Amino acid sequence: MALYDDDLSNTRALVVDGNPTSRAILVNQLRDFGVGTVEQATRSIDARKVLELKTFDIVLCEQYFQPGTPTGQDLLDDLRRNQLLPFATVFIMVTGEATYAKVAEAAESALDGYLIKPHTATRLAERLYQARQRKAALADIFAAIEAEDFETGAWLCLQRFEARGPFWLYAARIGAELLMRIEDYAQAQKLYEAVTAAKTMPWAKLGVARALLDNGEPTRAISTLENLISEDPRYADAYDVLGRAQFELGNHEQTLAAYRMACAVTPFSITRLQNLGLMTYYSGNRVEAEKILGQCARLGLDSKMFDCQTLVLLAFTRLECADRKGLQHCRDDFVKLIDRDEKNPRLRRQASIVEALILIMDRQFARAVEAVRGLAGKVKDPAFDIESATNLLALMAQLANKAIQLDDMEPAVDAIGMRFSTGRSMNELLAGAAGIHPPYAERLRAAGSHVLKLAETALTLSLGGNPSGAVRDLLAHGNKTLNAKLIETARLVLQRYEGRIAEALAFEHAVQEWRRQYGNPSLRPALTEQGRAAGALNLRTAVRADGSPAAIFAAAPLVD
Repeated sequence: MALYDDDLSNTRALVVDGNPTSRAILVNQLRDFGVGTVEQATRSIDARKVLELKTFDIVLCEQYFQPGTPTGQDLLDDLRRNQLLPFATVFIMVTGEATYAKVAEAAESALDGYLIKPHTATRLAERLYQARQRKAALADIFAAIEAEDFETGAWLCLQRFEARGPFWLYAARIGAELLMRIEDYAQAQKLYEAVTAAKTMPWAKLGVARALLDNGEPTRAISTLENLISEDPRYADAYDVLGRAQFELGNHEQTLAAYRMACAVTPFSITRLQNLGLMTYYSGNRVEAEKILGQCARLGLDSKMFDCQTLVLLAFTRLECADRKGLQHCRDDFVKLIDRDEKNPRLRRQASIVEALILIMDRQFARAVEAVRGLAGKVKDPAFDIESATNLLALMAQLANKAIQLDDMEPAVDAIGMRFSTGRSMNELLAGAAGIHPPYAERLRAAGSHVLKLAETALTLSLGGNPSGAVRDLLAHGNKTLNAKLIETARLVLQRYEGRIAEALAFEHAVQEWRRQYGNPSLRPALTEQGRAAGALNLRTAVRADGSPAAIFAAAPLVD
């Protein structure tokens, strides 16, 4: 049968179902509809690997598989969170469970359809047809997103929302995400609040919290999140954003608690396990961190969702518990990863850390010291980032813990602390990396206090009527320490008092030169560098091998 006279010969579909009978039925129905290519997977883990490598127009996925394995909901959640499932892919969950709670849970992951068993071919055809109708209705918005014209896309979404046009609720969600993308947080917050007023939706309440957080109001964001979680204690994305907010405030224990709850709700989420494992490590609980990081490596090593910093910290924990075999496994895993991506400089940097740990484990201390000195010589390099800093600190702390303390290590610790201590959270993260050797951790905290004092002294100058002196001091200290907070504070003072600063143009050039060399400073601390923002909707579009856009766009959920 044709699908309402639509030509589906150029579309690709994936059917994920462990039951051979129901899988065969779905495959045959799609072929009857005229779908050009239909692939199959029997487990959610297998489906994830396929979806990371290929783009599909349609995914039909069973909700539940074998006990103790990821569900279809787990699969959808991780794919959406990590921008591995394009906007263009229609994802329909097939299940025998029809409770409202499960339907609502699926809806929160931007599900396109929820098909209840037993179903007919006609009912499945309706679901697919309606998704294609939504594509046509929102074509102008999706065209703007594909062209990366996010301002136009946001404006079109606002128009549809205000007019309550077809699919206005989904358009509002897309529009708010676009506003967040262009950093118009205040307007995004207003839109999320308007959606909440018109039709209470958990994702809209979460959006309000995200807008508050990105607008520099983490305390208000936490209050909103706590109210949302009290209404829905199993809303995993809310815990993600709560963890991020607490982390920005430097409340690491509360961050850890939020990530634990997120993992309790979604125990097979690779990215959430990574966040929990990394936070547990930097909080000093290395035994528990080894368990979590090890589980994450077993679950996600072959996944694009996997962040290899997880493997580095796992290697540190295995050195500390004298697990030579486990440490060797970490080295072997890096060899495999580099074989797949030989030109990745980050992988090579991380692998060099593991090699140094092997040297320490084998008591080849002279070679280990040589390796660490080589890394320490790059502390002032533009490419030396916070990840490199925490890994080097952890390495130096391991050597010091073996009673190998060198005169040139303490200056390197101080230089790292002065460069990367941009706030309480980052300062504690650095101290946590060196936590196995408390004297280093205290030096890092002292460096953070010194940076804060430098900023406060300059601001006192500014408030005392000498903004020019304040900017001059901040730029001098910022160039000496390479601390982004000092440079950003100089920029803010310059903006506020520009009319009263004779050297404003020269100062502006100095700020821009620093940015040119060291990048646009971001003062927000982060545990990992990948994945979408917690709670965000994926805005990635799909492109076929021939360069053409995929046929079907995701839209608001349909419930059978």
